[in-house]
Amino acid sequence: MNLIIDIGNTRAKVVVFDGNEPVAEMVTDHKLVGLSRFVRQHKPERGIVSTTAKLGRMAERRLSALPCPILRMTGEMPVPIQVRYATPETLGADRLAAVVGAWTMYPGNNILVIDAGTCVTYDLVDAQGNYWGGNISPGLRMRLTAMHRLTGRLPQVELQGETPEVGFDTPTAMRSGTVWGLRREIEGQIDHFGHKYSHLLVFLTGGDAKYLDMSAKNSIFAPENVKVVADEQLVPRGLNTILEHNK
Repeated sequence: MNLIIDIGNTRAKVVVFDGNEPVAEMVTDHKLVGLSRFVRQHKPERGIVSTTAKLGRMAERRLSALPCPILRMTGEMPVPIQVRYATPETLGADRLAAVVGAWTMYPGNNILVIDAGTCVTYDLVDAQGNYWGGNISPGLRMRLTAMHRLTGRLPQVELQGETPEVGFDTPTAMRSGTVWGLRREIEGQIDHFGHKYSHLLVFLTGGDAKYLDMSAKNSIFAPENVKVVADEQLVPRGLNTILEHNK
């Protein structure tokens, strides 16, 4: 049993894997409240932690107290794909884990991983297993906050709410501009790489993916050779693979 701890900018996801499959999950905060109880319940043999933020003393204390060895994920860690990124020491561990997770599930494919969180990341691994890097763009909440903070009169708008095609007041105009604008951005990225590669598999993941409503029935505009897959466990899957690769 493997313990996977994925700490993002706003929350931490803790998953236990039995082989290649997740069997238990909890979501907590950056202090990792409840981690020791979760570990006692599931008794993992080893673990790995990936974090996008500097951990506080309480989180570090809880990690140090765990009864199993914990590996710290970095962008320079050995992984089962070829990292062509020019500065792996600056590479976000979550980005690398996501492409490893996608490649583990569908090896031998050209893959574009789109992770919609605090930022939106686009990462590309080709059919030969070369990870070339990708792009980073502001996420939904970051865009709404920027409009409020960098203007004189626009309000702070919450992400939850109506998103009509044409906003009928200032909050819906800002929210719709943000959500629909990001949808069109994602569609543009998929269209570009879909024409560049003969076959492309696109993974949509991340905590804010649900706000984009990019299911098949609302289909993303994309070339016919593109297949879109949604997987909320993509980063934990990649971390599990990396842990096995390094054990």
